[in-house]
Amino acid sequence: MNKLIERKDYLDQLAMWREEEMIKVVTGVRRCGKSTLFDLYIAWLKAGGVADEQIIFVNLEDEDVSELLDHKKLHEYIKNRVLENKWTYVFIDEIQNCPDYERTVSSLYLRKNLDIYITGSNAHMLSGELATKLTARYIEIDMLPLSFAEYSEAVKTPDKRERFNQYMNMGAFPYATRFADNSLAHSQYLEGIYNTVLVKDVMTREGLSDISLLKSIASFLASNAGSPVSTKKIADTLSSGGRPTGSATVDTYLTALTDAYLFYKVNRYDIKGKIHLKSESKYYICDTGLRNLILGTTNKDIGHQIENIVYLELLRRGYTINIGKSARGREVDFVAIRDKKTEYYQVSASVLDESTLERELEPLQQIKDNYPKFLITLDDFPGDHDGIQQINLIDWLII
Repeated sequence: MNKLIERKDYLDQLAMWREEEMIKVVTGVRRCGKSTLFDLYIAWLKAGGVADEQIIFVNLEDEDVSELLDHKKLHEYIKNRVLENKWTYVFIDEIQNCPDYERTVSSLYLRKNLDIYITGSNAHMLSGELATKLTARYIEIDMLPLSFAEYSEAVKTPDKRERFNQYMNMGAFPYATRFADNSLAHSQYLEGIYNTVLVKDVMTREGLSDISLLKSIASFLASNAGSPVSTKKIADTLSSGGRPTGSATVDTYLTALTDAYLFYKVNRYDIKGKIHLKSESKYYICDTGLRNLILGTTNKDIGHQIENIVYLELLRRGYTINIGKSARGREVDFVAIRDKKTEYYQVSASVLDESTLERELEPLQQIKDNYPKFLITLDDFPGDHDGIQQINLIDWLII
């Protein structure tokens, strides 16, 4: 049996909220490690003295407990196992499979000494009745596939650049690391994830009917990761390709794809005016290996691949992220805010060419505030350009 990859950052977040009167909601794309995170956390609780009878675990993907998809039976099952004088830890995996689950969760929340943890693979669960009933009573932990640091623990490729190329091309779904040396098995595993997400978490969950249109839009987003897009641009592209599609339909499918955590939407931001812009947004995929599967390519379009990786890493590190527009209309790849502090990031595969370096530095140079500015590349030559720090991407990922 392979050793579980420790997801320390996520474990620390769960531990921080232990026994607080907040429901812990772990969200993220299917197979990113949410169930395993619960396994790790439960093991940590037990190592700290929590007894087996204090833990209730329900996986609503398990056919053996299919009767618990009835929210009343789920409530009864948990209620009958709650201890009176000790903390009881309740874990419900893939809770969106249970219709009206919010009734169960909101009722359980009223009980004393009950610590509740749930996972879900669709953001719609947090925009409906659960959010209405439990305003300010839950915290969301958005989980992603493995960071490069976590991947490096699982895949023992000694050369870090070779290991990074593996990470970029094959992606970082935890279980997929078992197939790092078997490209056929790896592709089959990723294809299974992709199809399951599309059918279960997008089509069925959102009540959509056109799988061909959904795949076309997902392919467009994957191909244009890191490029500005709009619903009209997608609709026009599909229509010109012989598939007449309206902007409203495209918007519905885009929302469904982001609700399933397959893609993340990033808005544009006027740095000088400090306002969000309604113009074209960018979309980044949850895993670059999945992008390569959809497009049938590897080792191509490296600039957009590494930009996608930087975005996901900033997300993991707790930043709120926008695309920046500088004073003269030039674009800053990421305006990242955390703890009320702003940082600016520009990403390029290489800036060894002098004209490329000037082009990448210019948007950052136009920003007149004193917040940190970074240029991240795959070049092995870190440096300082009048206060703009140039950093090697691979080294930055394992800080």
